[in-house]
Amino acid sequence: MNRRNFLACSSSLALSSDMLSAKELSFNGRIKKAVKFGKKPNEILMNKIVGLGFDEIEGSAPGLQAHEMKKVCQEMNLPMHGVVYNKHWKVRLSNPDPQVSRESRLGLAQAMKESKGVEGTSVLLVPSRVKGEQETHQDLWDRSIRQIRKLIPLAKELRVHILIETVWNGFCYQPEQFRDYIDEIESPWVQAYFDIGNMQKFAPSHEWIRILGKRTLKLDVKDWGSKNGFCPLGRGDVDWKKVRQELEKTEFAGWATREGNDGGLENTVKLMDQLLGL
Repeated sequence: MNRRNFLACSSSLALSSDMLSAKELSFNGRIKKAVKFGKKPNEILMNKIVGLGFDEIEGSAPGLQAHEMKKVCQEMNLPMHGVVYNKHWKVRLSNPDPQVSRESRLGLAQAMKESKGVEGTSVLLVPSRVKGEQETHQDLWDRSIRQIRKLIPLAKELRVHILIETVWNGFCYQPEQFRDYIDEIESPWVQAYFDIGNMQKFAPSHEWIRILGKRTLKLDVKDWGSKNGFCPLGRGDVDWKKVRQELEKTEFAGWATREGNDGGLENTVKLMDQLLGL
């Protein structure tokens, strides 16, 4: 066997071992599999998603066709568990211009209402990004918290969580920072939406899960490796066995939504089942 074949074989064996060990710790019935979706119904795609065994989908708002989407979701028995706020990059909560930060807050409020309109329970929010001297890490921290707190009464009224996600935006690159940010907001209606692959670059994903604890209400499912970047599930540096162990310790039960490409949804559903023990 030449070196290339040996390495390929070794990689496959390592992945298979991790997949098989997933069954040692089952989250079947505790974690609901979902995939990212858009703003309007697509019955062909939704039929495929149902047929493959996904439990739910996650939409995008504002601009979601809530009435139509809710109707089709109910007909297909494919709930939409929440939405991603789609304006958080261009219209930022941390913008030094009060008119822009207000516009961002109002857009987030609309997304919360649209999530409620499809019987969703959350809005995923990236709280802006660090950008130059006018939007430092501390600026982002202070300004985003100020705007988010104004929406807590609405979140409580609608029973829709604002779930914060960390990405490569210069903000909270250490799990302790993210934990402290959530805690400073001081509301059960503002918690964490942890992306398993996004933050692997900065600290092992299972460490983030351990430190965030019960603050994590939902998961984005990705993989990332130092050699191959974002990649199909199971091909990066995420230690899925340790991820499962930490999820078990926190008694996690909720949604896990795939964001990324595994060469087709058929592959995605199998990988999620195997790596998350579903």
